[in-house]
Amino acid sequence: MNCLVTGGCGFIGSHLVDALVREEHRVIVIDNLSAESNETFYYNQSPSVHYHEIDILDYEKILPLFQGIDVVFHLAAESRIQPVINNPRLAVNVNTLGTCNVLEASRINGVKRVIYSSTSATYGLKNQPPLQEDMETDCLNSYSVSKKSGEDVCKLYTRMWGLETVIFRYFNVFGERQPTKGQYAPVVGLFMRQKWNGEPLTIVGDGEQRRDFTYVKDIVSANILASKSSNEKIFGEVLNVGTGTNVSVNELADLVGGKKTYVPQRPGEARETLADNSKIRKMLGWKPTVSIQDWITDILTRS
Repeated sequence: MNCLVTGGCGFIGSHLVDALVREEHRVIVIDNLSAESNETFYYNQSPSVHYHEIDILDYEKILPLFQGIDVVFHLAAESRIQPVINNPRLAVNVNTLGTCNVLEASRINGVKRVIYSSTSATYGLKNQPPLQEDMETDCLNSYSVSKKSGEDVCKLYTRMWGLETVIFRYFNVFGERQPTKGQYAPVVGLFMRQKWNGEPLTIVGDGEQRRDFTYVKDIVSANILASKSSNEKIFGEVLNVGTGTNVSVNELADLVGGKKTYVPQRPGEARETLADNSKIRKMLGWKPTVSIQDWITDILTRS
């Protein structure tokens, strides 16, 4: 296939590019290299991958790159909750308008399928876990509002123009290449950085908030399955990508080991995430393969 990956130099996107190359697909990557939590950006050296440093908000520049593309994997986003709380225009511009740009460029160029990376943050606080796709959304911040709006635009393009969209809500993603930079890096990357630096692990609030940690290569697997699926029932649908298990931040800190320090609770964050993954298991045959406990144990054993 001819594939296009937005955000393909980042954490999840770079793993997806690697997987597409292994399957001998041709890949175009669009990335503006703006993710502040990334220590580095990743490039696959295969001649079948072509990189373009462009912002998805620049519609006229991205439009010709969609010519001849079969499948678009849309991962580019303004994705850290805390930094965008006080900058809602940034979140809405990138995550909603940027998604519309990607969908319109796909429609104009006759792309068959777009796979959209959304977030479990759309469930908020009002829903009782395990979280199911048909639950009412409860967006607590500009990040989740903008990502949910992107979901709705995907559904619009499927309904009005027949563009095959698949919407994934990722639960807390971890794994190799995870962001580690700054105080707002995802908690697994933050803890690992603090562990290697001999610093205390920074725990927000009481540490009893629970998260469904999902391995990055399992996220990639969901994307690959969606790109190949002949199940028309997935188009315009939301699918959770999570393990169906969770651990508290305190339990995560105990797994990593070392001293702990507690900082005040942050606004706009859910108390618990836990995926009901029965829908994606049934519709795509997907299942998680790596637990957070096994991954951390393996990393610490090898270090």
